Amino acid sequence: MKVEHIQAKDAPAPAGAYSHGVVANGFLYTCGMGPADPVTGVIVEGGVGEQTRQTLKNLQKVLDAKGAKFEDVVKVTAHLQDLKRDFKAYNEVYREFFTAPFPVRTTVGSDLMDILVEIDFVVAL
Repeated sequence: MKVEHIQAKDAPAPAGAYSHGVVANGFLYTCGMGPADPVTGVIVEGGVGEQTRQTLKNLQKVLDAKGAKFEDVVKVTAHLQDLKRDFKAYNEVYREFFTAPFPVRTTVGSDLMDILVEIDFVVAL
């Protein structure tokens, strides 16, 4: 099996030892992406809505690196710092990027490091 590692142009630099994405067996697996501004590396201000929007824009850069679109996403995993408080606002912004038929999705509450949301994708290429 051939594996291709992706470092997406114009996406925030990884905060650790990982790639933005890996292509294997016809799928693109993205890293967990957060709401950092890709130019400054600073977390965007605002609530979960603003942070979700920036996170999805950052993931778009990883999709762009392989010529993929949001319609190609088959699985979304989202972590919210405060699931009960933030799910509605997160879901409203999510619908700006995804339309029916939606990919499968798991959304959980997680202990995140100074961010309100982190999202990763599995994408069919």
